[in-house]
Amino acid sequence: MPEKSIVSSKSKKNRQAPSLKHGAGVIRQVVKTLSSNPGVYRMIDKSGTILYVGKARNLKRRVNAYTKPDQHPLRIQRMIAATENIEVIATHTETEALLLESNLIKELKPHYNILLRDDKSFPYILLTSKSLWPQLIKHRGVPNKKGEHFGPFASTGAVNRTLSALQKAFPLRNCSDTVFKSRVRPCLQYQIRRCAGPCVGLVDKKEYANIVNEARNFLNGKNRNLQESLSDRMQLASESLEFENAASLRDRIKALTQIQSHQDINVAKLGDADVIALETIGGQACVQVFFFRGGQNFGNRTYFPSRTADLKKNTIIAAFIGQFYSNKNPPPTILVNTKPAEVTLLKEALSEQINRKVSITAPSKGMRNNLVIRAAENAREALARKMAENSTQIRLMKDVAKLFGVTSTLKRIEIYDNSHISGANPVGAMVVFTTEGFAKNNYRRFNLQMTDTSSGDDYAMMREVMTRRFTRALKEDPFRTSDNWPDLVLIDGGEGHLNTVRKVLTKLNLDDLVAVGISKGLDRNAGRERFHTGKRAPFMIEHDNPVLYFLQRLRDEAHRFAINSHQMRRQRTISRSPLDQIEGVGAIRKKALLHHFGSAKAVKEAGLTDLESVKGVNSSLARKIYEFFHTQ
Repeated sequence: MPEKSIVSSKSKKNRQAPSLKHGAGVIRQVVKTLSSNPGVYRMIDKSGTILYVGKARNLKRRVNAYTKPDQHPLRIQRMIAATENIEVIATHTETEALLLESNLIKELKPHYNILLRDDKSFPYILLTSKSLWPQLIKHRGVPNKKGEHFGPFASTGAVNRTLSALQKAFPLRNCSDTVFKSRVRPCLQYQIRRCAGPCVGLVDKKEYANIVNEARNFLNGKNRNLQESLSDRMQLASESLEFENAASLRDRIKALTQIQSHQDINVAKLGDADVIALETIGGQACVQVFFFRGGQNFGNRTYFPSRTADLKKNTIIAAFIGQFYSNKNPPPTILVNTKPAEVTLLKEALSEQINRKVSITAPSKGMRNNLVIRAAENAREALARKMAENSTQIRLMKDVAKLFGVTSTLKRIEIYDNSHISGANPVGAMVVFTTEGFAKNNYRRFNLQMTDTSSGDDYAMMREVMTRRFTRALKEDPFRTSDNWPDLVLIDGGEGHLNTVRKVLTKLNLDDLVAVGISKGLDRNAGRERFHTGKRAPFMIEHDNPVLYFLQRLRDEAHRFAINSHQMRRQRTISRSPLDQIEGVGAIRKKALLHHFGSAKAVKEAGLTDLESVKGVNSSLARKIYEFFHTQ
């Protein structure tokens, strides 16, 4: 296990602006106490925010490099100037340090590290092993269910299409265990020849096990032998005049051919591999990852790592690979178009992670090189599209800043809205827009707890949302040095909503934040919005102005998120039962009560004797339930 130590050197002049000389001095003092062992270090500013996470073969030598700031780019110089504290975690090996560094970067998201935004889980095909009748189903998330996982697939659509075709070729059940056990006659899947009907004994265990084994072989890339075997069996059945069996085998062969023809690129000799290509343009980076399993193409995904402007390509791709595989197992082969920095260490770390050798190679010829070239072309095209989109968004944000008098560069806009029905289940919503588009990872919902929202007091709701949002922000970042502060606050509401927000910001000494209200006007028609700044009379924007459409998009996204959040809260409330509030009534007794009486209302109206007749409810608990409903 890593051994953690904290080394700090804090300035007595906390209120002074960050100084490059001071930061280097802090680091110089820390270096005196460091060992030459491998480990991970974290640079921290005066507010406790993690600035950077790095790993080192020799901690003393690596951290000492920061005492010479003139040898580093401007971005790192700013980090050095802001450093007030360093935390060190010693590890046994450099490989262990690399794995820990990747995990910490993904968890802490430090401001000066390359960051991979990879919050979406991958779908897999799961061949279960928990019964005599395995299922072939889709599984999303960490592949931790019992059985064999095949994937990852790049998208839900890709796995759904593959599953649909697989069910034609391998008629395995996809129903739940509960449905399987309760069947008394074949379901529709059997009728359309997508299930062999094991639930009602229409296939024996040996034959079903053979189909399971065939599906496993196909998903492992053993296609040719399987198709030859099916073809031989079809010919034999035909010669034996078993035409129905021959037709079934023919349909399975056609389904297998269809799967492979839709794979776009199939490389039989590739096996399990990921193809990773990096392209950079103008300081921005794009990474394309193609997934091949058993030589079959399982699709691709696009990533745009952030904070890569002044870094070399080999450093970017090394950081990407480390973070990308921090929460998923790598395949045995990784093909790249740029050889990563410290590639030997990276291979050792990934191999140690899965207890199996992992190779990382940059092929220069042949089929593998063609795959890398194609992935690079996709990355280049995706980055060009992204830059064009970003350019438009940056231009629009400049126009918005000019319109509302925002003097700083507009990098982050926060949009707020509330949703409720007559004050019930009130929810506040915060949506975030940056130069890279809607930052959904930063969205936040507020389950409002105020008692004065019962009459639908929108102003009280907005007051609670603003107070909670910015009180927490000040607590986490009192010096406002992070990227999590808005340059513009947009409120879905009119003059009253804006005044409520301004009062909260004034109370928190945040008067410099620019807040604007958007109201729909008297006729509430899109295109007739009125804008309220508090500094000038409410005004409208020409209906054909792109800025108006842009602001409508922001407002509508906040409205959508608020409504969805309200519906989720209302659904949870509806699904709750008064029985959940009674001590001693757990899930089993609640189920018994509802089965016996039919509803919570009937339980409320039941007498003591009736309650005692329910299985698992003794006289003491029956009285407690009765008193809960009848004691004011």
